[in-house]
Amino acid sequence: MAGFIQTMDSLIVAAARALAAGDPLGALNRVALRDDAHALALRGIAMAQLGDLVRAKALMRLAARAFGPKEAVARARCVVAEAEIALASRDLGWPAKTLDGARATLEAHGDRVNAAHARYLEVRRLLLMGRLDDAEHKLAALDPAPFPPASRAAHELVVAGIAMRRLRAKPARAALIRAGRAARHAGIPALMAEVDSASRMLDAPAARLIAQGEERLLVLEEVEALLESKALVVDACRYVVCDAGAKVPLATRPVLFTLARTLAEAWPDDVSRETLVARAFRARAADESHRARLRVEAGRLRTALRDLADVRATKRGFVLVPHRAQEVVVLARPVEEPHATVLAFLADGESWSSSALALVLGASQRTVQRSLDALSATGKVQSSGRGRARRWMTPPMPGFATTLLLPVPLSNV
Repeated sequence: MAGFIQTMDSLIVAAARALAAGDPLGALNRVALRDDAHALALRGIAMAQLGDLVRAKALMRLAARAFGPKEAVARARCVVAEAEIALASRDLGWPAKTLDGARATLEAHGDRVNAAHARYLEVRRLLLMGRLDDAEHKLAALDPAPFPPASRAAHELVVAGIAMRRLRAKPARAALIRAGRAARHAGIPALMAEVDSASRMLDAPAARLIAQGEERLLVLEEVEALLESKALVVDACRYVVCDAGAKVPLATRPVLFTLARTLAEAWPDDVSRETLVARAFRARAADESHRARLRVEAGRLRTALRDLADVRATKRGFVLVPHRAQEVVVLARPVEEPHATVLAFLADGESWSSSALALVLGASQRTVQRSLDALSATGKVQSSGRGRARRWMTPPMPGFATTLLLPVPLSNV
C-alpha cells in the first residue's frame, strides 16, 4: 500500500511502520480510535491487509476527503491505495485516469516509490485483463533497482506473471526466485505468501495432453516444449491450431474448432460422419441435411488449415493429415466443463464481480451471469453482497494452474 510516513506524531509514524512490516493489528492498536486524515488512511490500509476490502475502500475515501487541498501528495497516496483495494476486489472498471493522475502528482513531488507502485498496479490490471503487450510496455519503463525490497518483489511478480502467460517457464521461474529473495529481505509475510502461491502455480499442472487415445497432465515447461515441437497442436485452452509457430485462430468459429479437435483426438485414424455430426452439431442421428452441412464445414476447415494440414474424406468420414508435423495432439484444460473459463478466473481465490469477469472474458455481462447462476446452482461458486457490491468466489481448484493458459480474452484469440 502507499506510504504515509511524513513529519507527524509518533503514533502515526509507528502505525505506518507497522503496516510497512505487514502488521495491520499493530497499526490498528495505535490509530483505531482516531479519525484524522492520516489515521483514516492508515486504518484503511490495515483493513485492506486484514481482508475487509469494503471497509478499507470506505476509509480511504474518507481519508482522501479529509486531506486539505494543500496536501496533494497525501491525497494522491490515498488514490493509489484505493486503486490497490479495487484491484484486490477485482473491480477492474476502476478509472485508470484517476490512478494516472495520482501517479503524476507523486512523481512531480519526488515520491518515486509510490509513483512506481501506481505503475505496478496499472500493469497488474492490464495483466489480469490479458493485455500482455500493454503490460510489458509499461513494465519496461520501470527500473526496480533503486526501490525498497517490497517494490522489487512486486516488480518480479509482475515479470513472472507476464512470462507465465506467455508460456515462458524459465524466465518466470527466475523472476520468482528474485521475488522470493526480495520478499524475504522485506520481511512481509503476506508478500512471501504471494510469491509462494505463484511458485506453486508454476509447478502445478497447467494443461492436459490428449494423443492417440491417451491422456496425461502437463506442467508449464512441458506445454512450452510441446508448442515448440514438430507436433500439430489443437489447443483447446485458447481455441487455436498451431504448428511450429504458425497459428490458426478458431475461437469465433466453434463448429470448425470442434471438428478439428475431434479429428485430432482420433489421429492417425479417421472419424465417422455420425460421430462428427454428433460432436459438431449435437444431433443424435445424422440425416442427409446433417451430412450436407458436414461436407460444407469440413471444406471450411480444410480452407482454414490449408497451411498446416489437410482434411481428407474417407469411406466412413474424415481424417486430419498434417503437412509437416510428425504427430497431432490436443492440448486441453486440466478439467473441462461447460463453464470452465469462468471457473478458471474464480479459481484464483479472489472475489470477482460479474462485470469484471465479463471484461476479462470478452463476453457480455448477461452471458457471464448465466454461467455464474448455473455454477451457483451446482454449488461450485458462491456469492456475497447484493447489487453492484455482489461478488463471486470459489476455493482454488487444488493442484491445477487453471489460468496460465488463459492469457487473453477468448473472443480475441
